[in-house]
Amino acid sequence: MKKILILGINFHPESIGIGKYTGELYAYLSASGHNVRIVTAPPYYPEWKIQPGYAAWQYKLEFWNGGEVVRCPIWVPRKPTGFKRLAHLLSFALSSFPMMLRQLSWKPDIIICIAPAFFCAPFALLTAYLCRAKSWLHIQDFELDAAINLGLLPANNLFTKLARFGENWILKRFSRVSTISDGMFFSLIQKGVAQHRAYLFPNWVDTSVIFPLPPNDETIKQDLGIPKGSLVILYSGNMGQKQGLEIVIEAARRLQFQRSLLFIFCGEGAARIGLETMAQNLENVRFIPLQPVEKLNQLLNMADIHILPQRSDVADLVMPSKLLGMLSSGKPVIGTANPGTDVYKVLNQVGVVVSPGDLNS
Repeated sequence: MKKILILGINFHPESIGIGKYTGELYAYLSASGHNVRIVTAPPYYPEWKIQPGYAAWQYKLEFWNGGEVVRCPIWVPRKPTGFKRLAHLLSFALSSFPMMLRQLSWKPDIIICIAPAFFCAPFALLTAYLCRAKSWLHIQDFELDAAINLGLLPANNLFTKLARFGENWILKRFSRVSTISDGMFFSLIQKGVAQHRAYLFPNWVDTSVIFPLPPNDETIKQDLGIPKGSLVILYSGNMGQKQGLEIVIEAARRLQFQRSLLFIFCGEGAARIGLETMAQNLENVRFIPLQPVEKLNQLLNMADIHILPQRSDVADLVMPSKLLGMLSSGKPVIGTANPGTDVYKVLNQVGVVVSPGDLNS
């Protein structure tokens, strides 16, 4: 049995994205007999709003699945763009550091840092050094590269150059570094991580939870008031800048006279308000909130076609975990990706893939 300390900004009860996977990792390690603790933030994603029952500026101790959960203060901007997002990540890194130092008396054997937020990585390293623990950095998202490619940060100013230097320096000092796709693994090697310390650790899907339902099961369609005979084109997940969802609104605009087609956007995120504004005169577009976890399988099976758009400038830096649920539902998937990317390699075998920004395919 090992004492395992996790440091990560997103965690249970967040039901999508990194928080979902960190929560499931914690639960798995605990069920395997390990003594697990986590230092994390109050749940806020993907709404970018602190969930009821939690406070943004308070420390809070909880117990979940047999271990301690320490919630740390965090600043959550309503519009997480550019330096606001950096300030958000930095606020958690600074507030979580004292809680990491408090774990020295517990003497963990392994410290796992989940990125984002990479700002936490130096504090995880220092804590591991002080208590002589092994350090493991697991990268779900290359946040610095993505921010630069999306134009949220300038590419060549002094701050960015220093950030890149610091990132590479830190990566080389963890005992192990892992990430979730082949392309991201290759990026680790390019950034100087020795191959014997780099691991591919993909995200997962529980096929006993997400699986094909009989085609006549239309319970959730009735609950959501979706007209019978509608051909549902579904996007379910975070609505942010990386997804490039504007192309889907434009596709719906071009197809608005195809009365049977209904584009449904399910989820929250920083880009949702802008997307709703773009689609305000389109009768074939509907936005619905995130559905409860117990309805997730019904939701994914509601789709006649899943859509997975993403911007070409971040295609090599992310591997959308939502693709796993789409595939597990057994429904067709149309995605946008460039040849050679991980998404392209998957969809080219099991779905339809078109070039990012291409409305004519």
